[in-house]
Amino acid sequence: MAPQYKEKQLKPMKTTYLFIFLLLILESCALKETPFKSIQDFDVKPSNSAATNKQNLQKAVDWASERGAALYIEPTSEPYPVDGGIILKKNVSLIGANGPVPGGTCHPTEKHPVGSVFKITDHNNPFITVESATQIRGIQFWYPEQPVDDPSKVIAYPPTIQNSKDKSIVGVTLSCLSFFGEYMAMDFNATRENSIALITFEHCYGYPYSGEFIRIKHCYDIPRILHCHVNPALQSQFKGHSSPEIIDAVIAKKSYCYSIEYTDNAQLMDIFCFGVYGGIELGGETYGQLTNFNFDCVAVGIHKYGNQNVNRNWQIAQGSIIANTGEESVKDIHPLIIEGEGHTALSNVEIFSGKNAALTCIPELQSGDYMLVKGDKRLTVTISGCRMTRYFSENPLTVENKKALIQAIGCVDKYQQPFNRTINGKTD
Repeated sequence: MAPQYKEKQLKPMKTTYLFIFLLLILESCALKETPFKSIQDFDVKPSNSAATNKQNLQKAVDWASERGAALYIEPTSEPYPVDGGIILKKNVSLIGANGPVPGGTCHPTEKHPVGSVFKITDHNNPFITVESATQIRGIQFWYPEQPVDDPSKVIAYPPTIQNSKDKSIVGVTLSCLSFFGEYMAMDFNATRENSIALITFEHCYGYPYSGEFIRIKHCYDIPRILHCHVNPALQSQFKGHSSPEIIDAVIAKKSYCYSIEYTDNAQLMDIFCFGVYGGIELGGETYGQLTNFNFDCVAVGIHKYGNQNVNRNWQIAQGSIIANTGEESVKDIHPLIIEGEGHTALSNVEIFSGKNAALTCIPELQSGDYMLVKGDKRLTVTISGCRMTRYFSENPLTVENKKALIQAIGCVDKYQQPFNRTINGKTD
């Protein structure tokens, strides 16, 4: 009886083990088909030439586009040399191992970054052109030929990342990216015919030698620029800081670090720049919100335009502007410039100034005023809770537009005295 009893008990146990074994086989097969592969599986290697890696990376992208897959930029001790001209086709994600690394990663014995790094030396082609439903995250872009001390040797590289210029695109996420030696980081200037929508830039760090980090045009559904930081000291761990001569040359280009035009309800939050001519340019066909910002060592912090008075309005709050460079005369330095039409609401936006050894500052170590209001059309400005200090003019507001309505409420001037003012120009 005992042997027969054991046999009956073993049969269901054998069946259970067989079932588990089959599940493990199925799971193993499923893992082999997972839509997440290393680029090294497609023979993208640090030891290859840049031309070979470009060809193989494009093959990887083609594979991933059909599957909506992610390609893993496997971290290595040597960067991946890759030529420009990569088309990041729809549905594809490029995912690296790095968060944003503002000071740069650095090899223990060599002076270059490590991790998920693309090494770029192509002078002629944008590095990556993105299509719809794409993502780039956790990657470093390194231009080893770019100097940090001689402006005459600066290379005007094409943009590192740009939108497709021959088709409309929707849904691009650029996150946790670090740029070292770029000339223009992210170019999303589209056309009305091939517009863009829902583009997100977040946690991106760099210092563009053109002065332009992010530019957006014809984005008709809420672009977002969040938590981005532009500073010439960003490659300090492996190459040192940019010299004052380099920074002065960037400022002399009179470009804006962030620039948007033809956008609907743009959302800009926690953005920083240092050592560029202009902080942000808000074009005449835009509206939205800008909060929690710092534009340091600039000639102009914010230049806001407006081409009509209905929805060309900006709400700007919680920020500081240090305007002290970029012009020969202190009278030409303006933390804020408002012109055109529409409304601007400023809340808790302060200015101050001082010396910074990283670049050439105006001798007076001041801005010309707090705000310059230009143009010949009716516009409105409300200023509340703003501290205005270290400006050259007697009046913090330089009003050239005789039709402007400006209301300053609860502000503080350079004498630490209350500043409350209403200017109501003539209307037609």
